[in-house]
Amino acid sequence: MRFATENGARQILDIGTGIPTSPNTHEVAQSLAPDTRVAYVDNDPIVAVHAHARLTGTHATAFALADLRDPQSILRHPDITALIDFTRPAALVLVAVLHFIAEHEDPQRIVRTLRDALAPGSWLVLTHGTDDTAVHDTSDAVEVYRTSAATLNLRPHRQVLGFLDGFTLQEPGLVTIGEWRPDPGTQVTRFGIYGGVARKPQ
Repeated sequence: MRFATENGARQILDIGTGIPTSPNTHEVAQSLAPDTRVAYVDNDPIVAVHAHARLTGTHATAFALADLRDPQSILRHPDITALIDFTRPAALVLVAVLHFIAEHEDPQRIVRTLRDALAPGSWLVLTHGTDDTAVHDTSDAVEVYRTSAATLNLRPHRQVLGFLDGFTLQEPGLVTIGEWRPDPGTQVTRFGIYGGVARKPQ
């Protein structure tokens, strides 16, 4: 998120925000650019309660209770359109959310719909779980999610890369999150999560 803000993103649509933690997206972005507007989206009513209490205290933030599986409901939500101007570049944040979308729910269609709504020059910040390069066995985590309301759908590198079609991937590409521009002197750890930042061509 810091990278996109440092490169001019002043509108952020954060989908699948989860229970708010600190620093959250708008705290990070507004510490770099105070005029940044951030709209949060989640489909969990419990998240909505926490989000309204902690994330919407200013005119520059909003929260919408909506489901990523229906991207048009997000793009047309009045609380989103009141804050985000889709005729201007924005940053779309899909962090640790697409791996909860099953294949039969067509995650490629979801991302494509959101991409097409973004103005040229917009950003996509994406992370996604994988079992390609995990340094530990992910089977236990997958089984936990299978017994809950949320099923974990780990995907290989080539499939995660496909979500970035129509965007220009920024260096160092789609890599494990520990390898994505680590701070100098940081020991790189390869987690079983891919991450990347990409930009829609202008």
